Amino acid sequence: MKILVYGVGGIGGFLGSYLEKLGIQLTFIARGKRLNHLKSKGLILESNLKNISLKDLDVRSDIDNGESFDIIINTVKLYDFDYVIANIIKKVKGNFIILPFQNGIYAEEKIKEKIGENRTFGAVAQISSFVDINQNIKHVGDLATFFVGSYEKNDENILKVFCENCQRIGLDLRFTMNIKEKIWQKFIFLSAYSGMTTLTEKTIGEIFSDENLKQKFIKAMIETYELSNMYAVKFEKNPIDFWIEKIERMPYEMTSSMFMDFKNKKKLEIDWLSGSIIKLSEQNNLKPDIHKEIVSGIKAK
Repeated sequence: MKILVYGVGGIGGFLGSYLEKLGIQLTFIARGKRLNHLKSKGLILESNLKNISLKDLDVRSDIDNGESFDIIINTVKLYDFDYVIANIIKKVKGNFIILPFQNGIYAEEKIKEKIGENRTFGAVAQISSFVDINQNIKHVGDLATFFVGSYEKNDENILKVFCENCQRIGLDLRFTMNIKEKIWQKFIFLSAYSGMTTLTEKTIGEIFSDENLKQKFIKAMIETYELSNMYAVKFEKNPIDFWIEKIERMPYEMTSSMFMDFKNKKKLEIDWLSGSIIKLSEQNNLKPDIHKEIVSGIKAK
């Protein structure tokens, strides 16, 4: 099996550090100082679950024309997503599965548009991880669960086998038949989490210790939940109750990758997260007041 990990940040780096154990042909795409670090120092994961250090990686700045892969794990930021998809379509030959571990709902819809409904799969990462100042992958907390599945009810045996193999090496990658629910469930939390931590410049624990900020956070989740109803997404459990219960068990110091990007003066995904909620909500006559406050507040900084 040949696997490409496109983007070696918090999620791509975590997944890649485990996938090396499968004994497969594994290729990484990175750029800039990240590429140089991976070439010289290797891939280093610091985690409560397991510390991993890998060297002599097949890491490059781009795909070669005519290459083929069975699975492409796409973890780039949303502002780079369109370019990456176009690059994959142009250069990768044969059949392949793209697993888009981006936040929100943009990635799967774009793949469906560009590659086709019958080749569209969804992916969700439930993890807090980022590249630290030393270029190592830092995993915060113990949660590291990943879900993949068919976006349009396609049955793909190779993906199921891949998940089974990952489970055997200790990587909690699960095949699910309800990936749309998982995508929206995460979007409900992530849109509030990224926006509120970046707007307030506080951790999740600090936000929930302040009753006013806590209620704004919950209202932001409700606004995304109301939007999901317009897309006929069905949940086994009320996602707001689900996330409030989860948040109470999260590490006090946990914060979002968007806040880390903000502190490091990097480009933000705000237009694809709270920004997309505003756009889609207004199209459906909903009022995303908190997400408007998040976008305007962050862009005014």
